[in-house]
Amino acid sequence: MNRFFLFGLPLLVFAGLAALFLTQLRSGKQASDIPSVLVGQPLPAFELPGLSGRAGDGLSTDDFKGGQPTVLNIWASWCAPCKIEHPVFLELKGRGVIVHGVLFRDTEANARSYLSELGDPYTGLGIDAKGRLGIDLGVTGVPETFVIDGRGVVRLRHAGPVDDHVIKTTILPALETAKASLP
Repeated sequence: MNRFFLFGLPLLVFAGLAALFLTQLRSGKQASDIPSVLVGQPLPAFELPGLSGRAGDGLSTDDFKGGQPTVLNIWASWCAPCKIEHPVFLELKGRGVIVHGVLFRDTEANARSYLSELGDPYTGLGIDAKGRLGIDLGVTGVPETFVIDGRGVVRLRHAGPVDDHVIKTTILPALETAKASLP
């Protein structure tokens, strides 16, 4: 057998694949660059249990059809970026923005501890323990944030942590656009 086919061809294929992977890594694409097929579409139907004994217990699709644009934050207590972005949602709540939360693949006990320690920005809170809603929403990881208009239609998806810059340049303008689109 020819030595090239034995050693050279596999090495050449490996080098080509390595170059392709390196090019993709350096492209700078982020999870937030992935478009969501849900933008412009109604939220998928869901009904989630909430933290027992908490006001605003549970969350469902109907909670997004009250005529006012809403922010939906997908988070988890084990998510470090979620802790970093948490004060931003407390600030939004202070501004009168309705912020609903979905606890993603986590436990009620962890959520209680997290919210007790950091504060509770959520008007409504649902627990997606198995990640089913996350799958329906196309969540690629936590945190992810959505802007939902007052009719339950997804207007924006932001993958990754939210900071003051994202609030000013993305979330607040999407809320204003959603508000303007309502009758």
